[in-house]
Amino acid sequence: MEEVTPCAGQLPSSWSDIPWDLAGLVLRLLPAYADRARFAAVCPQWRAALGKLVLPPPLPLLALPDGTFYSLPYDKPFRFPGFGCAGFKSAVSGSWLVFPRDDGCYLVDPFAGATVTLPALSRVRLRPTNAVARYIENEDGNRCTADPYTWMHMRDYNETHTLHKLMLCSPNLVTAFVGDGRFGQILMCQPGASSWSVRANDRCKSFHDMAFYQGKLYALAIDENLLLVNISQHPSTGDPQVSRIGQVIKGDPWYTVVYPDEPMGKKKLYLVELRDTLLMVRRKVWCKVENETLMAVPGRNEFEVFEADFEHSQWVNVTTLGDDLVIFLGRHCSRAVSASQFGMSGDQIFFLDDVMGNALEYAFKEESTSVSVYDMRTGEISSPLPMVWKHEMFHATWLFPWD
Repeated sequence: MEEVTPCAGQLPSSWSDIPWDLAGLVLRLLPAYADRARFAAVCPQWRAALGKLVLPPPLPLLALPDGTFYSLPYDKPFRFPGFGCAGFKSAVSGSWLVFPRDDGCYLVDPFAGATVTLPALSRVRLRPTNAVARYIENEDGNRCTADPYTWMHMRDYNETHTLHKLMLCSPNLVTAFVGDGRFGQILMCQPGASSWSVRANDRCKSFHDMAFYQGKLYALAIDENLLLVNISQHPSTGDPQVSRIGQVIKGDPWYTVVYPDEPMGKKKLYLVELRDTLLMVRRKVWCKVENETLMAVPGRNEFEVFEADFEHSQWVNVTTLGDDLVIFLGRHCSRAVSASQFGMSGDQIFFLDDVMGNALEYAFKEESTSVSVYDMRTGEISSPLPMVWKHEMFHATWLFPWD
């Protein structure tokens, strides 16, 4: 049946008869995912309108491991109706949550209700390399004997592999990096596979982040070297595997210098895709050691942003994101979004306390935390959202609807 649009000046007989173009105007004024979900719940016609209209994505959600969510810019928590999200351990590629299970883990998209199964980290197909480097460079740039630490040695205090980041790069490729806080290794598999693939004798590095950028997988190490992870297929199974890891940018790293009675800085690195560029965000957390407890207590945060210059193999300092861009920074997932469509100020970095990554480095004395915002123009930090959760809930993460 042909769709009937009310004539000018003629009111629809019911709210369900609202013209789609008018529905689009209303939806564009609703940047929060919760508001759009309520719009879709009014009636089937409005739900259909939401599915067919081309709209800018809503603001990200903040997900907490007890199953509650915050829909920015609101400070009231909500839950997905009829869908349990409590107990997740990580987030994947923006819109997926990672849940553990005895023989592996599985991914859930709470927006669509889709599920993907993955193998256990203990189920790894070891793939030996052709050669092992005999020497490496230490943090001072001097050559030293290669650390024999390999995949087989990486265990935490519970004798398990710790998952630091998981990415659903494509329908046929899942990548992860795991480690014990000092060393890391990159694994990959297909969704639903029975095991991961890893190069057994690769020299392990302390990876901070990785990104799937323009069809290529990149990893960022603590020395700020950017590495390109080349992927091939197993000749008999067709499974994805790491064929080579090569350096594309040599970092000029910032290291902590410790002086008595002076704050010491802890460094955290993130990779963020910004339109047609790949950014490295360097976060410095200044800590003060309390003599009575020898506890490093975090204080102020500072941020520096660098763009990957692939042509000259270097990081280039970036002083502004632009008036229209905001970065949402998190250990599990980071993303740059347009600010103007939501009536927000640009040139800002929203960040979380990243407690999971800080567990071995310093401790929080406060009982609760929240979201903070760093202004690239002034260097000031504010906490505009009165959202509060316990530090024990350290798996808090950003989720980006309709990725």
